Amino acid sequence: MYGMGFTRTLRAVGSALVAGALLVGIAPVASADQIRHEQWPLRSFGADDVWKVSTGKGVTVAVIDDPVDGSHRDLKGNVLPGKSFFTGGTADHPFGEREHGTAMASLIAGHGHGPGGGDGVKGLAPDAKILPVGIDLGDPDEGSDSSGKRLSYAEPLRYAVDHGARVVNMSFMADDVVPSDAEQAAVDYARQHDVLVVAGSGNSGVSSPRNPAVARGVLAVGAVDIDLKVWKFSNYGSHIKLLAPGLHIRSAGVEAPYRLANGTSDSTAYVSAAAALLRSKFPELTAGQIANRLVKTAVLPDSMKGKKLPDSHYGYGIVNPWQGLIKKLPAGSKNGPLPPLSDASSKAAGDGKAVKSDTDEGMGMGLIVGIVGGVVGLLVVVLIVVLVAKKKSGRNGPPPGGSGGYGGLGGQGGPGGFVGYPVNPNPYQQQPGGPGSYPSAPPVQPPGR
Repeated sequence: MYGMGFTRTLRAVGSALVAGALLVGIAPVASADQIRHEQWPLRSFGADDVWKVSTGKGVTVAVIDDPVDGSHRDLKGNVLPGKSFFTGGTADHPFGEREHGTAMASLIAGHGHGPGGGDGVKGLAPDAKILPVGIDLGDPDEGSDSSGKRLSYAEPLRYAVDHGARVVNMSFMADDVVPSDAEQAAVDYARQHDVLVVAGSGNSGVSSPRNPAVARGVLAVGAVDIDLKVWKFSNYGSHIKLLAPGLHIRSAGVEAPYRLANGTSDSTAYVSAAAALLRSKFPELTAGQIANRLVKTAVLPDSMKGKKLPDSHYGYGIVNPWQGLIKKLPAGSKNGPLPPLSDASSKAAGDGKAVKSDTDEGMGMGLIVGIVGGVVGLLVVVLIVVLVAKKKSGRNGPPPGGSGGYGGLGGQGGPGGFVGYPVNPNPYQQQPGGPGSYPSAPPVQPPGR
């Protein structure tokens, strides 16, 4: 059902874009209903079916970006006050003509307007709430604020975590390759508080990683076009986890009601929205387990089937929110495809530095005796367990799941594993696509910038 409809949808989208390309070139602002028609990613995702399962209700997505125009007719009521870290006050009104944050918010939680919300921009998670966290992006190609200071997202990210965000969208690049200690500590802080952080890989078409997408524990996103081919300007590397539509993207604007853009910023917003859909449907899952569902249900074009993943360009594949919502999967480990938090990160505090308690300098004699006694007791228990297991080994047979062991053929699935697939060294290797996989699309190239 979904797969066949999806094929027809992409063909229809391709035809519409061919017919509409000249219109985009000559008309500065399309009509509101035409805007919805040009939101090809929604049709590609099968959004009407997706929204029957989840709309993102009850989930707050922080948008660390330019302040958001909360009065935009397609966003009104879905934008919280938030905080601006460079103008002061709230971040629910635009700063001058800067519109990037408004655009990202609309792709995540726009609700459209008019009868039935059928006109204008609609986000993939239209009932989610946006927490705007304003930062001074300045020149997006330079990654520094308008005062020339280095852009840091450490404090804004912690604010988002402390004010209810379940997902954080960071559609920008900083001016350095690696995060600062404070920034990495902020990412760790988010993970400790069960918040999924999503960031764009950048639009330079290079393999060198960029901050914040390369920060440890961030879900890094690249962009694909309507043919499901990686956009030639989408940055790539071993840190890439997912792809999403990023070309010819209609979104809400500030200077004009709507804008048209290309970039990994837009694809990042769609992944954040997909995460919001899943967090609403599966509130019991950790952020890492939500990421697990996203990568386990991601799909690939036929040319990539069977390739070892993650691929430096495709990551684990193209996000597929429908399958993410309906596919039966074990929850997996709490970290999913994200690296485990280091011991040091668990001590990170307000400024990103490790906190040291007053008793860290040494241990009292009573504590040392207690530790030694505990270790001895543990060794005794282990010895008993080993003896019992050895005695029973002749009659227990293989573990559940047949020859594959836990998570093997017919098994229950280990951490991150698919039910019914054998365990492999990389539990996030892409599995064969099922119903709802993205098929090949007609060779239609959307208009450029």
